[in-house]
Amino acid sequence: MTDRTVLSLVLSAITFMLTVIWGTPLIRVLRALKAGDSIRLELPDRYLTKLGTPTMGGVMFLIPTIIVTLVYNAVVLLGGQPIGQSVLLPLGTLVVFALLGAVDDWTKLRQKERGEGMRPRVKFIIQLVLAAVISYGLYEVLDVPRMFVPGLNYEIDLGWWHIPLAMFIILSEVNAVNFTDGLDGLAGLISATAFAAFGAIAVMQGQVYVAQFCFTLVGALFGFLWFNVHPAQLIMGDTGSLALGAALAVVGLMTGQWLLLLVIGVIPLAEMLSVVIQIAYFRRTGGKRFFKMTPIHLHFELSGWSETQIVQRFWLISLLAALIGVALAAI
Repeated sequence: MTDRTVLSLVLSAITFMLTVIWGTPLIRVLRALKAGDSIRLELPDRYLTKLGTPTMGGVMFLIPTIIVTLVYNAVVLLGGQPIGQSVLLPLGTLVVFALLGAVDDWTKLRQKERGEGMRPRVKFIIQLVLAAVISYGLYEVLDVPRMFVPGLNYEIDLGWWHIPLAMFIILSEVNAVNFTDGLDGLAGLISATAFAAFGAIAVMQGQVYVAQFCFTLVGALFGFLWFNVHPAQLIMGDTGSLALGAALAVVGLMTGQWLLLLVIGVIPLAEMLSVVIQIAYFRRTGGKRFFKMTPIHLHFELSGWSETQIVQRFWLISLLAALIGVALAAI
């Protein structure tokens, strides 16, 4: 294990401790602000117990991640070493999508009687613009690896098609993780596992700063899960889920192993596809449903699985998929 790898794990431990330390005061502040979540009327009755649980909880893991990343790079710069420019884009992505999610969450809180956030069209347009800027930065500024295919020992250059494809990947992952955020601990566990997998891939490829960013975020997510596992004391909200989805897509694109998002991110993929299938089937059949409810974790819940069973089983699938993804990247 190299010194750089050890440092990545140390940064992970630091963000974990910082998140756990300031978690309780943050929950108190959110409760004082009455930042309680609203509940969809069509959800099972047991969700009423979650009514009023503080939302915008993504702030809990975002701030330690941002602070530790900036402080570490400042120390490196003061030490006469160049900072890792490659970490600035995923960090910036995390911040801008967190701000977008925070505005959406805050809008929901101000309109609790409607339970609606930003207008979907406005929200999508903003996501599209952000994805376009980020994709251009990946292609022209950082000149990241274009695409690696497991089993092939060379890079495939897609030319300018890389930009619209990167936009599609970012938008898809943002909404996929957002759909996953529906049960206590689910989105946090799945995201932490995915970032750990891509952190390992970045280590294998010598992308030190990308690996450090991933493991820094993993530590903060574990700290968040300290308070978010069932029964959750706070909810991630769009503040966290949009940021995680965008950052995960960017990390996948930066390693050139974005095809492995289909494997490592199999649970968010399944959550998103279940919604697409449900809508398409509903329109095609004139009102019939393919699943009992979507995203798919709600289907299993209505089929008799407990919340804890769903989270644990989905995480086991995600963990196995992450191991397979890392193995494929090593081929």
